[in-house]
Amino acid sequence: MSVQKLRGAGSQPGFFRELVESSQDAILMKTLDGQITFWNAAAQRLYGYAPEDVIGSHVGMLLPPDLKDEEAGLLEQIARGVRVEHYETRRTASDGRVLDVDVTLWPIRTRDGSITAVCSLMRDITARKRAEAELTRLHAQQRQISLALNLMGNARQIPGALAASRYLPSTQGQGVGGDWFDLIDLGAGRVGVFVGDVMGRGMDAAVVMGQLRSAARALALAGLPPCEVMQTLDAFTRDLPEPFVTCVYLEADPARGEMTVCSAGHLPVLLIEPDATVSALPVPTGIPLGVGGVPHQQVRLPLRAGTTLTLYTDGLVETASSDIEQRLKLMTTMLEDAFATTGGGLETAADRVLHTLVPDTDTYADDVTLLLVSFPTAPLETAETALDCEAVSVPAGRRFLRAKLEEWGLTDHADTALLLTSELLTNAFRHARGPFNLRVWHSVRELGVEITDRSTPRPRARLAASTEEDGRGLCLVEALADAWGTRPCATGKTVWFTTLIASADRDAAVPPALTPSSG
Repeated sequence: MSVQKLRGAGSQPGFFRELVESSQDAILMKTLDGQITFWNAAAQRLYGYAPEDVIGSHVGMLLPPDLKDEEAGLLEQIARGVRVEHYETRRTASDGRVLDVDVTLWPIRTRDGSITAVCSLMRDITARKRAEAELTRLHAQQRQISLALNLMGNARQIPGALAASRYLPSTQGQGVGGDWFDLIDLGAGRVGVFVGDVMGRGMDAAVVMGQLRSAARALALAGLPPCEVMQTLDAFTRDLPEPFVTCVYLEADPARGEMTVCSAGHLPVLLIEPDATVSALPVPTGIPLGVGGVPHQQVRLPLRAGTTLTLYTDGLVETASSDIEQRLKLMTTMLEDAFATTGGGLETAADRVLHTLVPDTDTYADDVTLLLVSFPTAPLETAETALDCEAVSVPAGRRFLRAKLEEWGLTDHADTALLLTSELLTNAFRHARGPFNLRVWHSVRELGVEITDRSTPRPRARLAASTEEDGRGLCLVEALADAWGTRPCATGKTVWFTTLIASADRDAAVPPALTPSSG
């Protein structure tokens, strides 16, 4: 039997034969029981079989071992008159290669309408599937990088605050983005909170986000007030490849019952009162980082015990089909309901907000960031006194502190606290301008002492030479305090230290290698 006859040329019109033979897609015909009856040139190129090798054989010869049962199901659909469109599957070539193919099957009918055969059109999509798999791998890799970058600045629990966070990198496009959040222990009971959003997508935005978050954390730990943090970040951002960033920085001081907030074009922070009422903080919006030319303004607001703050990025509230104001109202309603019914449970509230605003977590187009921060309690006790810039202020400050420690039942911690306070007051008397303000407070966890003077130069610990009579005070503070630091204030600077007063916390703060052994 000739090849031309095997291909069915004698039973097909000449134009049809020329059409199917010139097709770039593999075309074959088969009976309803799977016997191959027609095989064009593209099928030979795709699978490597000549027509005489396959015509008369069962189509199962093309199926990989794990798909041997697939053909029966397809033929059953065709027998019922069902057309199968763009069915993606795998087939085996003559050399053993397994190909990804796109298959379209349709029934061949006689003039009376009965189905007698099947026509199959197949296209090799192996290269496309490999490209898709590579894109999927890169997408997953970028998502992992985004999560890793984000988790470097995370909402871990710190003293004085409770937090719950949700972060979802985009599932569309390049996936990775520039959202970040951070919760920072500033010492002396103070807490720094950041949320920001770098415009753009991809690794450039993620890298800028990582740089900004690191810079922001360093500036916050240096004690700069929020407006100065923003001004410095603004100058820093102008030299970055994605020089357009919205950000809000909030410095909370539960001991004083106040917070200082500065926004650089970011969405409003929502405040949840202890009675579950929700309102936006009255903070000037400001301009985004990287624009320059306009100073950022900070505002000082009251912070009540039991207050919760909600910070987020636009991916949570912006969609192409809805008004952002309506979305903000929906989030406000959800927060009010969540805190009224759960008693302020942060994790439950975060889940409810996320599930309401982002119900389909497989199709959101932008990064989604949500951070809830609660300040459940104020210090148990606080007291302060003014002192003149005189030598007698040092013993006067010690007497004030001793009296308060006795009043609060903390005399077990008096020796260390009095020694360190004396060192700081002596430093202030010798190197700063008065008057001074001595403030002392304690919580269940720690005792804090702060001394504010009227000078801007900050003290620093140094190693004194053996011939020097001073220079050892701050080294002593660094050795005996659990934490200490300085920060600028409106009138000068504040130097502070804290010591742990709860034994469980103290034990937890000591690395295992430094804990005394029972032996």
